[in-house]
Amino acid sequence: MIPVPLDAEQLRRELVQRGPYAALDVVTVTGSTNSDLASAASGGAADRTVLLTEEQTAGRGRLNRRWYSPRYRALQLSVLLRPELPQRGLGWLPLLTGVALAETVNRASPGRAALKWPNDLLLRTGSGWGKAAGILAEVVAAPDGLAVVVGMGINVHHRQEELPPPVPDALPATSLALAGVEVDRTEFAVRLLTAFAETEQLWRRHAGDVQASGLLDRYRGLCATLHQRVRVDLAAEQLHGTAVDVDPDGRLVVRTEDGRTTEVAAGDVQHLRPAGR
Repeated sequence: MIPVPLDAEQLRRELVQRGPYAALDVVTVTGSTNSDLASAASGGAADRTVLLTEEQTAGRGRLNRRWYSPRYRALQLSVLLRPELPQRGLGWLPLLTGVALAETVNRASPGRAALKWPNDLLLRTGSGWGKAAGILAEVVAAPDGLAVVVGMGINVHHRQEELPPPVPDALPATSLALAGVEVDRTEFAVRLLTAFAETEQLWRRHAGDVQASGLLDRYRGLCATLHQRVRVDLAAEQLHGTAVDVDPDGRLVVRTEDGRTTEVAAGDVQHLRPAGR
C-alpha cells in the first residue's frame, strides 16, 4: 500500500462530530505530540483532545529514548486526558492503551498482536516476535489539576530499511506491513482511537478498578511476557526468574529461582529481556 497523508476531515467527522473526542488536529511535522499536548494541557485544553502528526522529529519513548519515523509511514498520536481518579491509578493508562492497540490489530489480523510489559506492541512475524509500537504516558501538572498525555508510535507502512538497526539483547523492530497487516492509516486511526476511548471510559466508569472492569484479565490474555523466563534490569540489581503475573497495580510479578516473588513497577525497570539475553 502506498503511504498517503492522513485524512483530517474524516478523522474529525468520525471521532469528534460523531464520537467521543473533544478536539482533534493533524499536523505535518512537530517535535513531539506528547510535548505539544502537555503544553496545551497547561493552557486549558479539554479532556480527550487528540493530536496526530505525519512526522515527529523529537519523539520520545520510555526513559527518554529517542524515536523517529519517516513521513507518512507511522501512526504517531497523543491523547490528552483529565481523569478524576487517584494519581496512583494512572499507572494503568499505558497498559489499557496497549489493550486497545493490540485488540485493534487482532481484529484486522487475528492472533497477530501481543503485548510486552509494560508498553510495547509485538507482532508475530515469520521469524518470531518483533516490536511494532511503543506507548508513553506522562502526567502533567496543569493549573486546573492533573492531566495525563498518552502517546503512541506505531510502525505501519515501514519497509525493513526504514526501521532502526537491531539493538543487542532487544527484539527487532517491525511494522504492520512487514507482518502482513495492510491497513489504511486513517481507517486504522479511527478504529484504534474508538477502541481506546471505549477502553479508557470503561476504566473511568469503574473508578480505575481494573479487576471489576475486566481490563486486568484482558491485559493478561494479551501479555506475551507472562510465563516467560526474564531478566529484569533495575537501577541497582538484576532479577532473573519467571514472569508469573501482572497485578492490579500494573506491576510485573517475577518468581526468582529461590521461589520468592517480587513485584516490579514499570518506572523502576531499565530493561526487560528474555532470560539468557
